[in-house]
Amino acid sequence: MIFYSLKNIDSSFKMTKTTTFLVIICSAIVNLLVVNWAFSEVAKSRERIYVLDPRQGFVNSAESQDPVQNRPIEARSHVRQFHELFFTLSPDADAINSNIRRALHLADRSAYAYYNDLLEVNYYNRIISTNSIQTIIVDSISINFDYDPPQVMTFATQTLARQSNVTTRMLITSGELESVQRSNNNPHGFLLINFRVVRNEEVSIIRNPNR
Repeated sequence: MIFYSLKNIDSSFKMTKTTTFLVIICSAIVNLLVVNWAFSEVAKSRERIYVLDPRQGFVNSAESQDPVQNRPIEARSHVRQFHELFFTLSPDADAINSNIRRALHLADRSAYAYYNDLLEVNYYNRIISTNSIQTIIVDSISINFDYDPPQVMTFATQTLARQSNVTTRMLITSGELESVQRSNNNPHGFLLINFRVVRNEEVSIIRNPNR
């Protein structure tokens, strides 16, 4: 009888120990799940920003983005902005100087050297004296991020409208992109380096019949 009671006590003790062990394991799993959920919610909350609109008197929410994911878009926008500023010219010295000055903030001395080459052949003076308007349409921008720094190829259509004719040229340029500190003059934080014109050839010329 005593042996039977001891056996029951031992079985009860083993069952209690097993139950306690299972409870501890379940509690640890639940705690880990809660901690993981809490970190996930904190991460989600950091991705959302709140903007107070004083005119409407309420708070608007917006989703934040990973800046690394947005860099390729900013890179193409930077290259496009440089070309549109650098190659858009009107018969006004102040307008030309303003565009060139803004463009040179986006590139290194290689762009300045190309600008000096055009100055030496009186290119800008001819734009003004002939009352010409030069515009550019960037057709495509190829950036290879597998290289360091990334390599850039830009394909564009350049149009020079004079009183006597309209000339269309195919423009291809190359360069590399270097990350720099953002500023008011360079909001994307890139610098176009080793810039050069690969091809700039005439595609068509349409003459004004009245001239």
